[in-house]
Amino acid sequence: MSTKADISPPRTPAWRLFFPLAALHAAVMVPLSLLAFYHAAPLGLIDSPAAHGRELLFGFALAVIAGYLLGPLPRHWLLVLVALWLVARGAGLVWPEAQPVLLADGLFALLLAWRLVPRFLAAKKWRNRLLSPLLGLLCLLAVATLVERLTRQGVPASALVQHAVLWLVLLMAFMGGRVLAPAVNGHLMASRRQAGAGVQPRLEAALIVLLGMTPLLAPWSITSRLAAPLTALAGLLVLWRLWRWRPWACRRRPDLIGLLLGYAWLGGGLLLLARSLWLGQPIGGVLHVFTVGALGTLASGIMLRQAILRAKGRPEREPILLLLALLFSVAALLRLVAFPAGAAWLSLLWASALAWSLAWLLAAWRLVVWSRHGPIRPRS
Repeated sequence: MSTKADISPPRTPAWRLFFPLAALHAAVMVPLSLLAFYHAAPLGLIDSPAAHGRELLFGFALAVIAGYLLGPLPRHWLLVLVALWLVARGAGLVWPEAQPVLLADGLFALLLAWRLVPRFLAAKKWRNRLLSPLLGLLCLLAVATLVERLTRQGVPASALVQHAVLWLVLLMAFMGGRVLAPAVNGHLMASRRQAGAGVQPRLEAALIVLLGMTPLLAPWSITSRLAAPLTALAGLLVLWRLWRWRPWACRRRPDLIGLLLGYAWLGGGLLLLARSLWLGQPIGGVLHVFTVGALGTLASGIMLRQAILRAKGRPEREPILLLLALLFSVAALLRLVAFPAGAAWLSLLWASALAWSLAWLLAAWRLVVWSRHGPIRPRS
């Protein structure tokens, strides 16, 4: 007699496909963007800063979210989602405004929202239920940018992308804390028999409120100065939370040091953003602190940790995690100083792009190794 488990379709963890694909996409997309911007390469999907930002957020970041949160899926559902994502990314380079490409991109975002949003509505704590509207909003913003591209009406794509980056900052602060708190606690208990600061729920709640107000105020000139003190306070709270995790006690854990460095980019980026808002300066350049420094470091570290733990490995023995964090930090710093650097600006942009791409190529290689062949063991 067969059971329900016997007849259920086989399931595949979403991260096995989405993580390597997202890493390869990130590695290739930024150099292609520079070719399109400054060397007149015919790449319609990323032929402007707004289009490049949209692809980073709704191509790369949504793929990372899908891999991390979807869990095991029936194979046919996973293949449908991956196929839609690949069509939107690949065909979009040649036919960015073709209706089938836009439809594939929009369907991917909507199906992702359909699979994820209901999952977090049943959470008991309001802080956990936050993920439901936040993920839904990011997916809806992805669709809104497609509608804007098709109709050229409504809010400009650049404003929508900036809006989405600020909501992504809230997601990174929340999810990064949920990954770091138990990981640091586990290390402290194992190495020192001491409990760490943990999630720090009151501080987390304050960050949710402050970072939830920033996207509502910061993108608009009439309210941007009101957002400045709130954003500065959020940055200080992020750094205070980081300090309470005692990063100096994790110096022998390169996997944790890398994640802590990514969280530090969030805090520093918020302070830089607050300065730009207070002075009335454009915020587009400052947002690269979040999309390069914080997103690159946190996403790569979390992706590799998940792959290693699923393979019953030990993240602290992964040889490239700290190297990845350093490469993303170099990429972020070079991107920040590029335009103020005068005649060397394009060289610095290319150096930043190459550091970013090298990091993601290394991450993609290790993700494939861990998901298919187990770890490469260093020679003794």
